[in-house]
Amino acid sequence: MVIGTVIDEVARTVDSMGARVSSGLFDNTLRLGVTGLARSGKTVFITSLVAGLMNRGRMVQLAAARDGRIETAYLQPQPDDTVPRFDYENHLAALTGPAPHWPDSTRAISELRLSLRVRPTGFLSSLQGPQTLHLDIVDYPGEWLLDLALLDKSFDQWSSEVLQRLANRPEAAPFLAALQSADGDARHDEPVAQNLAAAFTSYLNAARAAGFSDCTPGRFLLPGDLEGSPALTFAPLPPNATKRGSLGAELQRRYEAYKAKVVKPFFRDHFARIDRQVVLVDALSAIHAGPQAVEDIRQGLTDILSAFRPGRNDFLSRLLRGKRVEKILFAATKADHLHHAQHPQLTGIIDALTRDARDRAQFVGAETAALSLASLRTTTEEMRAHAGQDLPCVRGQLLNTGKSAAFYPGALPEDPGQLLAPARQGAQDWLDGEFQSMAFAPAPLSLKPGDGPPHIRLDRAAEFLLGDRL
Repeated sequence: MVIGTVIDEVARTVDSMGARVSSGLFDNTLRLGVTGLARSGKTVFITSLVAGLMNRGRMVQLAAARDGRIETAYLQPQPDDTVPRFDYENHLAALTGPAPHWPDSTRAISELRLSLRVRPTGFLSSLQGPQTLHLDIVDYPGEWLLDLALLDKSFDQWSSEVLQRLANRPEAAPFLAALQSADGDARHDEPVAQNLAAAFTSYLNAARAAGFSDCTPGRFLLPGDLEGSPALTFAPLPPNATKRGSLGAELQRRYEAYKAKVVKPFFRDHFARIDRQVVLVDALSAIHAGPQAVEDIRQGLTDILSAFRPGRNDFLSRLLRGKRVEKILFAATKADHLHHAQHPQLTGIIDALTRDARDRAQFVGAETAALSLASLRTTTEEMRAHAGQDLPCVRGQLLNTGKSAAFYPGALPEDPGQLLAPARQGAQDWLDGEFQSMAFAPAPLSLKPGDGPPHIRLDRAAEFLLGDRL
């Protein structure tokens, strides 16, 4: 019996290794993860990317599309039957219909498979027929991405970092007041724990509305079927020597349960299987919110990179170490809110914001890039005279009123250090100017046959993420 068990186990191991080697050699599927911090435009990015790959008239920077080597692109049933399908058709109808509007934001994980039939290139291309690449796009909330950083943090470490950030934020005042009346060493009392968790959740929602992105745990904002569960009923406490049965010990236990039952399964089942990753960042809104929001984004992008498992995905490394993210794109969204003359400054800012994270990824072999883009262009450009000078403006329909308006957000600095330095130093406001942010509605579209939605540099993003596999 023992020998038979051992033989069976060896056989299963050999079969598993053979399957993994075969997958490494012949796998023609690419899993693309798309995430971003709050209001960064994940749903619009995926919808416009898929529409652009299916109607490639505006994808001139994607070499395979420009050269006519993509024969067709079509949607197929996704391979994961337990994951909701990304609602591409309804999202596209929302953006391109007669009354265009922004689709609902990402609130849970979803997936979509797009298959592309491509003619190969190279010396032997005439001897090969078209190849098919299955692009599996995985969409998940940015709040879940930030949670991955919790895996390496104890309850005391997480509490200390959170409470340090909260000290100067007015949104945290009600929670800090509730915290003062709670004693972590006192015997656990469930109503006290629930009141603390509710106050902390209210703070997280207020902080996100104010432009901050360090809103962990993310499931507090998007609880789903976990709402009201003990795993979502904890809050940070000042570090103390908690004794058995105390409030602090119970909140610490629930924090560890959150990591084990919520964060780790997401990492294992979805995140760890990703080949390429896009991280979308609404840098303009952060700049508008002030130095603290900018520093918040910089720290968050650096903290979460360790969860990406970056590196090269050759079949031996996948066999021995598991799949690793081999390309990461950091993209500043809403570039259409700026005149093109300021796009280089926005690209420089996202490059500087992600420099620490990108350096770490490149050190272990991943390829990274930073750019500014607009998944769906909603504005036109014009110059407007003001105070004896011409200002580069954009014009679009205001989201709240529907009226057409020209907008000048202010001049972004040529040197990103003029923003990042005061942000790192804890400045409360910008000294040299104010940077405005405006919300535009999607504009009515009239698309020619073969053209996808108008965009800015979405094709360059696709070339970086997919070009080598096409």
